[in-house]
Formats: sequence, structure tokens, C-alpha cells
Amino acid sequence: MEVLGIDIGGSGIKGAPVDITSGKLLNKRMRIPTPQPSSPQAVAAVVKKIVDTFNWKGPVGCGFPAVVRDGVVRTASNIDKNWIGTPVNKLFSDKTGLPFNVLNDADAAGYAEISFGAGKGRKGVIIIVTVGTGIGSAIFFDGQLVPNTELGHVFLKDIEAEKYTSDAVRKKEDLPWPKWAKRFNKYLQHLEKLFWPDLIIIGGGMSKKKEKFFDNITLNCELVEAKLLNHAGIIGAALTVNNQ
Repeated sequence: MEVLGIDIGGSGIKGAPVDITSGKLLNKRMRIPTPQPSSPQAVAAVVKKIVDTFNWKGPVGCGFPAVVRDGVVRTASNIDKNWIGTPVNKLFSDKTGLPFNVLNDADAAGYAEISFGAGKGRKGVIIIVTVGTGIGSAIFFDGQLVPNTELGHVFLKDIEAEKYTSDAVRKKEDLPWPKWAKRFNKYLQHLEKLFWPDLIIIGGGMSKKKEKFFDNITLNCELVEAKLLNHAGIIGAALTVNNQ
């Protein structure tokens, strides 16, 4: 079965058709910068452009950088605040004429890694941490998702984690890799104390930069990079259509 997967991020919106039996992209992914401001109508227009580019006529799975519950956006940390309360499934369906299943973007990436990537065949508690403009998270226990965990918003002393150790913060503050890694290590150790995971998978843009910081991370659990890299959100979003 083929499904169009779309991954909406704080800086880019990506999409490609996916073979959900193999987890392979069927075309080169398309990437369009996230419009600024990232209002519902502006983002919907980009989503339609991706749909039209692939001449897509079937179902669409879509990862979104917020809590999405019952098809409605509930938070807006790295997108326009006007998204809060928006029925995003209906918005995208009305714009494109196609059925949409929209879910938290880190949850989508997590589905991909559990199904085809670094978490395939693994049992126990697995936490996927996606690091980019913000910090996203997904928690699985024996392959079952706990949705919308949003662990990028836990506090480390008096500051939210993603405002302390996201990749956007690293760039903004021009942090050397060892200094950023020390912050990130503190964050991961905090998660470990809370959830006692068997495995932590690092995804998002940081999954391609293992050699920059992994040696500075000290945990009791296993730590690995995501195998599907920046394709995980697209693949996982497509997979969820088949789960509905």
C-alpha cells in the first residue's frame, strides 16, 4: 500500500509517497520552508502544494509539531499560536479534498523507528528524542505508543528543556559541541530518572551528527542514533494511516 507522508516542522515541510510495507520512500522527498508566520492557512497552502506536486489522490498521513488530540491542535510551541483549537484534519482535508490523519510529529518519527529503524524488534520502554528547532519525544512500551508526551517541555531547574538544549539554541548561542552536549546529557539523564528506559533513540537533525556529541553522553541505558534520519517523520506519518 502506498501513502503520502508529510512532516511539518518548525523550519521545513517535507513530503513523499511511502511504501508502508517496506518503509521506503517511493520518490525523492520534497521540502519547502515553513512559511513565516506559520498560520493555519499558510501551512495548509504548502501542504496542498506537496499533494499537488505528487499528483496524490489517496490518503495522507501528516506529522505536526504540536499535541494533536481528536484531530484538533492543542499546543503551539514552535508554530503560530493561531493553531491552537484548529481542527487540523478537517483543514487539510478541505484544502486538498483528501483524507488526512494528523498526529504529533515526534510520535510519527517514533512509529517509523519502531517499525523499520533503530527500535525494530526491541521490547521494553523506548524513548525517541527528536532534536531540531525544538525537542520532540515519543515513548513506546513493547511497541505501543503513549501519545503526545511532549518531553521537550519538562523543566531543568528553571528552564524548559527545549529552550536549554535544542539545536536551535545551540546555533543561537553559538555553543561549542562539548558545551551543548553537557546540556543535552543533563536532559537525557533527567528523562532516564523519570522513565528508566531500556533504549533512547536520538532523531531529528541531530541523528546525523552522532560523532559530534555521543562520546559526551553518559547514561545507564543504551543510546543509539535513529536509522531513518530525516525521513522518519514522513515514513511514520504514512504508517499511521494504515493504523486507523
